[in-house]
Amino acid sequence: MTLLLLAEQVLNGLQFGVMLFLMSAGLTLVFGVMGLINLAHGSLYMIGAFAAAAVAAATGSFLLALAAALAAAAAAGALVEVIVIRRLYDRDHLDQVLATFALILIFSEGTRWLFGSFPLYLDTPGWLSGPVALPGGIQYPAYRLALIVVGLAIAGGLGLLIAKTRLGIRIRAGEADREMTAALGIDIRRLYTVVFALGAGLAGLAGAMVGAIQSVQVGMGEPVLILAFVVIVIGGIGSIRGALIGALLVGLTDTLGGLFLPRLFALVMEPSAAASAGSALASMLIYILMAAVLIFRPTGLYGAEA
Repeated sequence: MTLLLLAEQVLNGLQFGVMLFLMSAGLTLVFGVMGLINLAHGSLYMIGAFAAAAVAAATGSFLLALAAALAAAAAAGALVEVIVIRRLYDRDHLDQVLATFALILIFSEGTRWLFGSFPLYLDTPGWLSGPVALPGGIQYPAYRLALIVVGLAIAGGLGLLIAKTRLGIRIRAGEADREMTAALGIDIRRLYTVVFALGAGLAGLAGAMVGAIQSVQVGMGEPVLILAFVVIVIGGIGSIRGALIGALLVGLTDTLGGLFLPRLFALVMEPSAAASAGSALASMLIYILMAAVLIFRPTGLYGAEA
């Protein structure tokens, strides 16, 4: 295995990780601030991807497609929060799970009704096509590199939003003590809507950006949702920094595990058996990582102690 291949796979893991961060950041905010288990978060990821594909097909502009994805997912999130989620805050987690699972079915069938069952395709923009020459002779796709840069920039901006702005102070206050926050005169209902829309918008943006390297199809958000839950468990519920570190760990573990494990098993097994066993264990690695973190840090890497 060459160093160039290893470097390329590390970049692939980073790209996968930052996209998982955009998905999991909103999920951890919603759970941390509102105490809500939102299984429909993956549907908002799907909505962003379909909105981007539709706008790109109509206008030919990739930037307009990204803006449409962000706006559509945020609007859908705000609407869902006002109509459905707002009635679930004082209910137990089973009610929340059942209600948001119903939203998955509604969004999936509604999207299928609007766009059909066949996948859509979102082309990468011409100015991000082709490879970029990186130090060490690495040729890496420009679009994937742009995803890494944009994702890390959004992570930095979100961290500043939470740490330095008035809205961030209110979000942190609502997470710490919602009753006292409301007693101080902050409109907690509006705050919840803003947080939910922010998380939904990030998920929709992630769906749009990933949609350019994968197909856009009904149900595309559910597999990513499972990984996003793994990320927030590893990073710690309610922590943006934890979501970023957890997402990068999951992305690198999944990508490098798929690269190294079949080669490792090939040292002691037949090639076909090694490939099968290595691929099977590679798909389990992120859950093994999650279990290991929980053994030593039950609240996650950056979760607050109870």
